[in-house]
Amino acid sequence: MHVLFVHQNFPAQFGHIASYLARHRGFRCTFVSEKPPGVTAGVERIQYRIQGGATESTHFCSRTFENAVWHSHAIFHALSARPDVRPDLVVAHSGFATSVFLRELYDCPIINYFEYFYRTRDSDMDFRPEFPCSEITRLRARSRNATLLLDLDNCDAGYSPTRWQRDRLPAVYHEKVRAIFDGIDCDVWQRRPGEKREIAGRRVPDDVRIVTYVSRGMESMRGFDVFMNVAKRLCDERRDVVFAVVGEDRVCYGGDEKFTGGKTFKEWVLLQDDYDLERIRFVGRIPPHDLARLLAVTDLHIYLTVPFVLSWSLMNALACGAVVLASDTGPVREMVTAGENGILVDFFDIDGFVRTVGEVLDNPQAFRPLGEAGARRIRERYSLEMCLPQMLELYESVCGRSVGA
Repeated sequence: MHVLFVHQNFPAQFGHIASYLARHRGFRCTFVSEKPPGVTAGVERIQYRIQGGATESTHFCSRTFENAVWHSHAIFHALSARPDVRPDLVVAHSGFATSVFLRELYDCPIINYFEYFYRTRDSDMDFRPEFPCSEITRLRARSRNATLLLDLDNCDAGYSPTRWQRDRLPAVYHEKVRAIFDGIDCDVWQRRPGEKREIAGRRVPDDVRIVTYVSRGMESMRGFDVFMNVAKRLCDERRDVVFAVVGEDRVCYGGDEKFTGGKTFKEWVLLQDDYDLERIRFVGRIPPHDLARLLAVTDLHIYLTVPFVLSWSLMNALACGAVVLASDTGPVREMVTAGENGILVDFFDIDGFVRTVGEVLDNPQAFRPLGEAGARRIRERYSLEMCLPQMLELYESVCGRSVGA
């Protein structure tokens, strides 16, 4: 059997299942992306190159769709040049491109991965009134769903990583789209008793508590400013805590640059107050194994998000047995049950966060059962071992043939 995976990046959400099918089931797996060609873990990479895209003269509301068409055509062109690629199944991310053009190239089932359907109300766009969306940005959100709607109509089946994300899709498509998480590799993300208490190679004394915060970028969508307010208050109140901030000084989601006067959101936040940067340590982006070691020794992990795509960092922290304190928002509640495998506080409740962090740091062992329950939930529901059979069953359901379990 030959499976073709389509994603702008590699390995993205598909790398683990592609390598599994290639190495353990003898499948031919091909992955088309913008990354250079080659072979990784038995998966052949084909590179596509876009030849154009939206410009300033393109209507603001249609730029996302214009870019998606250029990506989609480039994918079609790259695969047309490879007549040996005749897949039995196409699995494609929907959003940056559409797989509808591939219907003209292949007579096989298509499964689409649906990550986020934009809404202008009760969503990321209106959750933080201090960072309001402009009228044109709200209008654009309506048209940004065009690619997803094309794929929802075109695909044979689809899936989203969480029920919350699936339920944002139009109700008419819910039966067509399953909720299947990508899967956490618990060989990497796990508790490690006896791991060195270090932050970026610097030893942390046993009587000093470690609090972690992880985000790809420093942005309002992931509550970076809220976290910094909490960290500032705690640094002022106690001397036995150090914060490790993992991520890059960039904005991955949202329009923070509209409010920062040309500065990055991190720079803008740091100008708002006097922060102790000796105890609030920015360590940048670090390799997965190093991050796993850090999450395994943290006394508390703070995760914040508006109603938006759930971060893998939350799942990784849970898998590492970290005690998790998170914002009480829709996507988080699906993974964290307050008092069972974590702690939830209202996103805007700075006092509540400061008070709760203090309680955990005063007696971290009393909260260890929450971390243990979090790791157990990942192993039992969201590990690769649990998610991979669900993914394979989805493949079987659209192909009408067994692909192995």
